[in-house]
Amino acid sequence: MARFGPTRGEWRFRLIVSLCGLALMIGALAFRGIPTGPAFVEVVLIAGTFFGGSALWSLINLRKSDRD
Repeated sequence: MARFGPTRGEWRFRLIVSLCGLALMIGALAFRGIPTGPAFVEVVLIAGTFFGGSALWSLINLRKSDRD
């Protein structure tokens, strides 16, 4: 494991926060409907990419640290 990198606990925290953010975004989209125009880009593409990418990155690093 990296000497100066995040701990497993921090990776788990990042994963949980990312999944909660995705769940809240999906809940908002289900409750309010899918936005149109520039709001679609902001809400769905930017926020979805941020939370999804963060969750994926956390999962990859958690699995990688299992092998170390």
